[in-house]
Amino acid sequence: MISASLREQAPGSLPELWLQRPVWAWMAAAWGVAAVVGILAFAVYRLAPHASAAVALGLSPLQWVLLVGNTGFMAWAEGYRGFQLKFSPRVAARALHLVQYPTLTRALLAPLFCIGYFQSSRRGLLAAWIGTLAIVVVVVLVQMLQQPWRGILDAGVVVGLSWGIVSFLHSVWLTFRQARYQRSPEVPHGAPGGPI
Repeated sequence: MISASLREQAPGSLPELWLQRPVWAWMAAAWGVAAVVGILAFAVYRLAPHASAAVALGLSPLQWVLLVGNTGFMAWAEGYRGFQLKFSPRVAARALHLVQYPTLTRALLAPLFCIGYFQSSRRGLLAAWIGTLAIVVVVVLVQMLQQPWRGILDAGVVVGLSWGIVSFLHSVWLTFRQARYQRSPEVPHGAPGGPI
């Protein structure tokens, strides 16, 4: 649930917000949202062929069980818990925050700002940087696996990332339609638009 003080930080409607903010702020937010979707979609594009190749090679009954189990687990852990409940609403809130409190740095680095690589709370910074490091390590390790094991793992990641794209676009739509944060943008004290 979102606090009343958090709701008060956002204007009451999208038309009010549209009239109060410069066009370049909207363009920066669109750049941030589009880049995040692009990064996720590119990962799906790169991983889906490995998942398809694993299935095309033919899987043993045990491998089918692992494929289905991993896909279900990744849908829940990465798609639902990681993206839908945490990442998507937070990044959508930061995109709205970018429109409300635009700066040149935020605008130029909109994808990095929206994800939380800078001007974020300590928790947000840790999530962004440690999450990225963990993803890089996992990608390197999974690339060392042979088929069908790599494809089995990649199938789960494709499902999780696809869920993430859909949940992110939905969060952006809700956040901007209501002109209200669905989750805190986690902007620290002293940053433009941060808590006083």
